[in-house]
Amino acid sequence: MGAAVWFKRFVWLAMIGVSVACATNPVTGRRQFMIVSEGQAITASAEAYVAMLAPLDKEGKIDNNPAVTERVRRITERLIPHAVAYRPETADWEWTVKVIDDPKTVNAFCMAGGRMAIYTGLIDQLNATDDEIAQVMGHEIAHALSAHTAEKMSVALATDLAVTGVAMTQDNKGLALAGASMAAALAIKLPNSREAETEADRIGIELAAKAGYDPRAAATLWEKMGKNSGGSSKFEFFSTHPAPAKRQETLAKLADEMMPYYQAKGERPVFPLK
Repeated sequence: MGAAVWFKRFVWLAMIGVSVACATNPVTGRRQFMIVSEGQAITASAEAYVAMLAPLDKEGKIDNNPAVTERVRRITERLIPHAVAYRPETADWEWTVKVIDDPKTVNAFCMAGGRMAIYTGLIDQLNATDDEIAQVMGHEIAHALSAHTAEKMSVALATDLAVTGVAMTQDNKGLALAGASMAAALAIKLPNSREAETEADRIGIELAAKAGYDPRAAATLWEKMGKNSGGSSKFEFFSTHPAPAKRQETLAKLADEMMPYYQAKGERPVFPLK
């Protein structure tokens, strides 16, 4: 079967799927549009993650500051046990976090399957505290827990056929994987829906509080972003995480609800990263 014929069939099947494909959010119970399963999103994300980081690694921009890398790993290792408590099967995910040395980029992400990265621009430009970094990473982990990558991949594949069209230059064997991998990479650059952001805010602040990080830092983080951006959207984080005007107010209320988790006594568990 030629690539063009395969692509036409893929598009036809995808369009049929648009009208019938849906799944239940594994954490919130919200019905989600899905033509890409979470398992497919995890496989595609693994490919996309390697492809994204490999050239940066060659340039020496991955984990090149041991102190910063250890700081981010330490914070993230305290968040993951509480993510696993939400969904025990995620203990088998390939949880990974990398620090990308890019002082101009204020962003972070967590792909399906637990593959994460944070840019030095977010840490340095915001002078982020441990509590604030925990809020960022908790929020990103919450996106992965809630299958938001698969949801955004589904939207991308259904509405932006260029994603799979580019893959037509590949041989038939690699066509499907190439299209899915590109969709996974595109998914972390697409804006999250209001529903997805609300879910990630709620889950992320809880993960951080249970890990022993001050939930009030969620509001101060967004305050810093607003001040440092000068009211513009120059931060990439704003483009992928649209911020409603009342977001800080909502986060402040959530922080009050989360204080008992933060103030709880006892040792905080860790999930050692590879």
